Amino acid sequence: MISSLTRRQALALAAAGLSKRAWAQDARPVRLIVPFTPGGSSDILARAVAPGLSAAIGQTIVVDNRPGAGGSIGAAEAAKAPPDGNTLLMGHLGTLAVNPWLYPKLGYDPLASFATVGAVASVPNVLAVASASPVRTLQEFVELARSKPGRLSYSSGGNGSAAHMAFEALKLRTKITTVHIPYRGTAPAVTDLLGGQVDITFTGVTVLLPHIRSGRLRALAVSSAQRIPSLPDVPTVAESGYPGFEADQWYGLVAPAGTPAARIQKLNAELNRVLATPAVAQQLAGEGALPTPGTPQAFRGLIARELPRWGAVVKAASMTAS
Repeated sequence: MISSLTRRQALALAAAGLSKRAWAQDARPVRLIVPFTPGGSSDILARAVAPGLSAAIGQTIVVDNRPGAGGSIGAAEAAKAPPDGNTLLMGHLGTLAVNPWLYPKLGYDPLASFATVGAVASVPNVLAVASASPVRTLQEFVELARSKPGRLSYSSGGNGSAAHMAFEALKLRTKITTVHIPYRGTAPAVTDLLGGQVDITFTGVTVLLPHIRSGRLRALAVSSAQRIPSLPDVPTVAESGYPGFEADQWYGLVAPAGTPAARIQKLNAELNRVLATPAVAQQLAGEGALPTPGTPQAFRGLIARELPRWGAVVKAASMTAS
């Protein structure tokens, strides 16, 4: 009986009854939640794919920035939304693989609370300092940090953010001690690096590239296994003396659990088409991002593999959300 169902179950059943034609005629906008401030990698990628995806499904897509708690506030809001196919979340490494280890009362489960739509892109992290810094290589930074234990600072877009995790993984590998300065988003974290309030950051190339090209920031190393086309002269961390190190960011779309499978498949197919268009491929390349089209199941598998990996980093670094 319908009276015995929860509101979520009733909504899921109602949504499941919608045909593809009904969705095409749905005049309601699709809300794409970005759980960080404007200007960060999540925001840039969301705004890159939204226009093409909107045209493909025949509905307006509104990017809605909901920052806070390392992306947890926006992610929890998405998880609680009606599973009618009109709410999406730009998920990433932090919200889907790190926060469960940092926040005891998270408000969502990265696997149980969401239906995966598909991966969007991989974004290498870049270790960067202000151009005024005397440091020119990763090894020089490591030596400086060892000579001043606990006195150098690094910025990130918040506790549990991809930049936070990447730098903590680097600290474990290089055995240095530095101070973490978390911000409410990547953009202000980079602004204070430019202004000299912090010494270094290790965040997505998407945000840092314009400042590196302008000469305001100096790139020391990239987190990917191979050098990246947008910064061909910048060595990898592995090349810089730490073989095997890799800590790229990844991003993808998810919807509330219970969103009908037909809607997920439609969104996935159109997302993959958008990522393959020359305009979007060129835009992502210009931002240093690598498109990663694939199936919903492949993206779900990535999340499942990354959860224990980053849980081990959180534990080894004794990281907390505060």
